[in-house]
Amino acid sequence: MDFEFSARSARLQQELLAFMDSHVYPAEELYESQLAASGDPHSQPPVMEELKAAARARGLWNLFLPGRAWGAGLTNTDYAPLAEIMGRSAIASEALNCSAPDTGNMELLVLFGAEAQQREWLVPLLDGAIRSCFAMTEPAVSSSDASNISATITRDGDSLVLNGRKWWTSGILNKDCKLMIFMGATDPDGGDHRRQSMVLVPTDTPGVTVLRNLPVFGYTDRLGHGEVQFTDVRVPAANLLGAEGGGFAMAQARLGPGRVHHAMRAIGMAERALELMCRRVTSRVAFGGPLADQGVIRDWIARSRLEIDQARLLVLKAAWLMDSQGNKAARTEVAEIKVAALDVAHRVIDRSLQAHGGAGVSNDFPLARMYTSVRALRIADGPDEVHLRTVARRELAKYRD
Repeated sequence: MDFEFSARSARLQQELLAFMDSHVYPAEELYESQLAASGDPHSQPPVMEELKAAARARGLWNLFLPGRAWGAGLTNTDYAPLAEIMGRSAIASEALNCSAPDTGNMELLVLFGAEAQQREWLVPLLDGAIRSCFAMTEPAVSSSDASNISATITRDGDSLVLNGRKWWTSGILNKDCKLMIFMGATDPDGGDHRRQSMVLVPTDTPGVTVLRNLPVFGYTDRLGHGEVQFTDVRVPAANLLGAEGGGFAMAQARLGPGRVHHAMRAIGMAERALELMCRRVTSRVAFGGPLADQGVIRDWIARSRLEIDQARLLVLKAAWLMDSQGNKAARTEVAEIKVAALDVAHRVIDRSLQAHGGAGVSNDFPLARMYTSVRALRIADGPDEVHLRTVARRELAKYRD
């Protein structure tokens, strides 16, 4: 296995690290203050548009897409360290047009979109002119098994009619969100993996009703996590994305690279949490000396370093396998990293939070927000248990005739 990054990736890493120091970290406090001053938790702080312009001017834009036709042409292995760097700040990925759910939606449009669909939706998404959301999860069924989806897509002449209720439709409350990718059943008798299809739905289509925003551990996300009712929503049949009955396979294609992104961003959060912990314990004095002299603190720091480095290597292995042998060959490793990286980030952030005492649970440090984000991600894109099931099933298959 060769994890050496290309010269281009190495250069981008240095440029991105410099951009984080010069632009992103200094903007974090201003971003929060502008958001609070607006009185609208879903408004766009003006500083974000400034960050986007600065990132684009430096060529730090759409780095997540591997193909040169639409994206930056980086491999998964080359992009992984960039995702880690972005993960150190909650606002970095958006500033570089590399944030979910747009990344996954753009990948779907690149892989499965018709030329007209790409012109209408992919181009403005790549340009950062609009945002998008993904409507798959439903409140009435266990959506960790995507074959349970009960929302329907029925054909009526040259139209498709959508009905159902979705929730955790992330991004729907963003004022710039213009596109939804809706997943529903087109053939109830088509078998678990051929029942579903995906449809492109403009957010202003009649019959689309946002019922409420769902907070996460009491935090209101700027992009919003909507519960959305679809009542006889009618769109042209040409809005079908990919082949009818291909929704399940497309969802899996969407999640593969995305899990590398999530995992490396989680490692970036863990690295920042470890850095904050080290700075805190070397500057605070208790019981006659720096907190860093306490044995338990040193244990936390050592274990955090070990765990972060181990998780990073596992993610890089998954990315290398995807690049060298294809996504299917990396299926076990992709499932592993979704569990391992977020588990490590959760533990490291928890230790750092504990080392900060009361300051850790306040908004004076990013730890509380990071803690809730990582905990929620252990459910999003498939809960840990689903991925552990995949790993166990594939491991047991080695011992069966």
